[in-house]
Amino acid sequence: MNIMQMMKQAQTLQKKLKETQDELAKTEVVGEAAGGAVKVTCDGQGKFKSIKLTAEALNPEAPESVDPEVVEMVEDIVTTAILDASMKATDLMESKMKSVTGGISIPGLFQ
Repeated sequence: MNIMQMMKQAQTLQKKLKETQDELAKTEVVGEAAGGAVKVTCDGQGKFKSIKLTAEALNPEAPESVDPEVVEMVEDIVTTAILDASMKATDLMESKMKSVTGGISIPGLFQ
């Protein structure tokens, strides 16, 4: 195999990798707990998107007593905390990986 063929294969692979990453970023998956009382949505890359809670999740013994605004407020608070932790973890990973790679950017390594 000559160098031109290798370059062409590398470009094709890079294009397919980008297409797959884009498709995964657009795909949503939902995890559930407590019989569907808690639902978490992530994209196909594992990035957190949202959380949905039912009144039963907050007060299983008397869900009718839970104010819907409280449910929304708790969802917002939990979402903010998860996104903050995720961002901090990504920053830490990038920092550690840059020390390993000597600051060289490797396409596809960080999203």
